[in-house]
Amino acid sequence: MLFIIFKQFFLLGCMSFGGPAAHLGYFKRHFVDNLKWLSAERYAQLISLSQALPGPGSSQVGFAMGVEKGGVLGGLCAFIGFTLPSFLIMFFLALSAHQFGDIYFAVIAGLKLFAVVIVADATNSMAMSFCKNRLHKLIAVLSTVVLIIFSQLSSQILVLIAAAAIGWCYPQLKLPESQEQKSVKIAWLPLGLFAILLLISFLPFGEWFSVFAPFYQTGAMVFGGGHVVLPILQAGVPSLETEQFLSAYASAQAIPGPMFTIATYLGAQVTPSIPLVGAIVATILIFLPGFLLMLAFMKSWLQLADKPRFAGSIAALNAAVVGFLAAALYSPIWQSAVQNLWQVALVIAAFTWLRMAKPPIWWLLLGFITISLLIGQL
Repeated sequence: MLFIIFKQFFLLGCMSFGGPAAHLGYFKRHFVDNLKWLSAERYAQLISLSQALPGPGSSQVGFAMGVEKGGVLGGLCAFIGFTLPSFLIMFFLALSAHQFGDIYFAVIAGLKLFAVVIVADATNSMAMSFCKNRLHKLIAVLSTVVLIIFSQLSSQILVLIAAAAIGWCYPQLKLPESQEQKSVKIAWLPLGLFAILLLISFLPFGEWFSVFAPFYQTGAMVFGGGHVVLPILQAGVPSLETEQFLSAYASAQAIPGPMFTIATYLGAQVTPSIPLVGAIVATILIFLPGFLLMLAFMKSWLQLADKPRFAGSIAALNAAVVGFLAAALYSPIWQSAVQNLWQVALVIAAFTWLRMAKPPIWWLLLGFITISLLIGQL
């Protein structure tokens, strides 16, 4: 059974282009409709839980489906199978990208512009989904301003804590008192392990430890999917250049599988002497927090979701995530990518095309790379 789980997720990992939303569509068609590994109702519950927790949404759902089918080992097989194709591609790109000389720098210029459009689209979509009332709009705006002025990782953590507190104090969801009294059965072992590892990640244990601790911290605080990884990791891993982050981000957009394999690329870059070890460690650490939280809450999610204060905190955190993306869109993405008026016009045209026609992402990617290569030859 474990091999079957690995095989099914590996095949999907080789062809799952389009980001988290598309991945969830592939999962439903394959595992719910065709293989009937779980019911549509249970699948919807897993999606709802993944959206409320930090971590890689589609990978968390895949992991949870593996757990439902084959226990924790089944979840690990699902994770490895779905992630392995994108891990291998990102690791190869991290090792070979700089070997292409001037072509590499032209491609980087195109990837930067591509990142502007993608992050702008993600910011717009998430703002419409998560900022539907005045309180959440205010949280998003204040988060943006604070993170533009103070871009450190500590500032990001404080913004998340403040947003969660506001949502707890001013819950937007109103439920009958009887629903609030339901007992909640949480799996305390994975939840405790998650908390202990998070605490340890902030302790000073030497240079090697400090290099990789931000990957676990990022996985533990990324609400809203892979787009938010970029600003949080950039604050946590200041040793890398902006070009490296944007290259990793754009590459993750262009390949199948989870966007969180941006950690594979960056892990190899921060340890050039042992890139494979760095890639593996960074990848495991960024996925681990989300999986531990899924194990902790899989059996109690329906009861938690009925609690107004818990739901209010999650909604406020999602609004703060919009601020994270908006701040990252301004700095470093826009500032490092857009240098002249023709680039402004190109970004606006591409953004309009993406919103109106919804072309495949790889069309945009190839278009930006082609234009940058042509301009580089002039």
